[in-house]
Amino acid sequence: MLRITLLAGSRPIALDMPENGTALPPPPPPNERIVDITAAVRDALNFPLAGESLADLARGKERATIVVEPLALPVPSALRDPRLEALVAVSDELEEAGIPSRRQTILVAAGLARKPGRQELAELVTPEFRRRFHGLVTVHDVEAPDLATLGEAKEIPLLANRALVETDLVVTLSAAESVLHGGPNLFTAAGAAEALQAAQDSPSLLETGGSRGWRLALALERALEHDVSLIGISLALAPPTLGGLATGYPYDARAIGRLAHSNLRRALTILPRALRWRLMSAVPVGVAATAVFAGPPSVAHAEALLATLATRTTEIEDEFDVLCIPVPDTTLMLPRERPNPLAAAAFGLGYAYRRWRDRPPLSEGGAIVLVHGFERHFAHPGQQPYRAFFSAARYGRDAETLAQAAGEVKADPRALALYRQGESCHPLLPFTDWDACRSAIARAGSVIVADCRDAAVARQLGFIPSHGVGHALELASGSMGEDASVGLMLGPPYAALRPKSAGG
Repeated sequence: MLRITLLAGSRPIALDMPENGTALPPPPPPNERIVDITAAVRDALNFPLAGESLADLARGKERATIVVEPLALPVPSALRDPRLEALVAVSDELEEAGIPSRRQTILVAAGLARKPGRQELAELVTPEFRRRFHGLVTVHDVEAPDLATLGEAKEIPLLANRALVETDLVVTLSAAESVLHGGPNLFTAAGAAEALQAAQDSPSLLETGGSRGWRLALALERALEHDVSLIGISLALAPPTLGGLATGYPYDARAIGRLAHSNLRRALTILPRALRWRLMSAVPVGVAATAVFAGPPSVAHAEALLATLATRTTEIEDEFDVLCIPVPDTTLMLPRERPNPLAAAAFGLGYAYRRWRDRPPLSEGGAIVLVHGFERHFAHPGQQPYRAFFSAARYGRDAETLAQAAGEVKADPRALALYRQGESCHPLLPFTDWDACRSAIARAGSVIVADCRDAAVARQLGFIPSHGVGHALELASGSMGEDASVGLMLGPPYAALRPKSAGG
């Protein structure tokens, strides 16, 4: 019987492939990669997909704002990310165009996540660039009292950091990871909390149709382009590659089998959790760019996303009755921390599950199996706002109850102060995480938590706790019938799933 490995929690789990089971690894990373990021960025800015080149846009301009995002996606992330070199290249091109670095502002748009500190900001650029850059580096604050008003979209106020409007030229720099991450979404992340919360209303992270977040991002881009010149740089990144014992995982079937039968995997299961975390975090990760595009932010982002999906899409025969999603012991946001149960659910249901194209990979009323311990642990002080969500969920998870609780935490001066000081995430982030899970929960007949260590907290979220992965799959398959098809997602990184019949 075929044994596979799931990277779930803080350890790899070996599992016998169930009957009617299908492993869903992402495609192997392509061999074609960009070696000279600086040259690729320069060429893209000189020959954009649409609109004027950076040199033409910067002619006669005095100030420029470069908008970037924390390097949280893809998961896992690498120390040497192509976006570091791309940022240096963008700043240098602005200097060549007549806007010196002292008149440049780097705006870091972190959205509702914890605001990056000095160390995280230093990791956004190369050491050489830090020594010679003389401009301003600022982190966006979604609660800043002086956000500029740009209009309204479907009763959602369009607000933006003043660095986006009190400038002559705005350059966005990001990787195309989804329709809600990168490109014009940087304007949403540099706006107000209300728009960021509304943006999660998207069934798929890879489809613009039905994505409220994409529409909000486009509305912000159109509102900004009336006042300032805009151009965007979007990178298509190859899937991350793991080193060490995990070399080849999850792309190579030999690596999957090697991990399943490894003595080191067995040894990891008996080590203390803190030591397992350090060992897993020490695994080297490589990320490379396969393409660079420039143009209006939405245009460059859409083209880069298509290029990204060309290297990350796995075709499936049809929908699955059961979908198993391993959730690693880390958060989606930076800094990486041990996740609480809601953050783990958001990773599995709000991120991994929503990576589909054309049609959901789960049949209507099917079962989702999340593999994670779901321990009730809240990293202090960064995850303290999640406690407020669980307190509210004791009285129900209906929209009215949670909306009332969200209104209360948003008015909590202590929680807002911790966010503004960079010590905690925004108090609305837990509610936004739950909103990201809603489409998966609505599609599934049940969500089962395998390897669950806290049954009470799983039930509080409306999920079914189960001890082992095998038992959870049996439970899910039993509820769907003996011929139920089972898909086992391998990752991270996770594949973008697309039914063959949907693609014609």
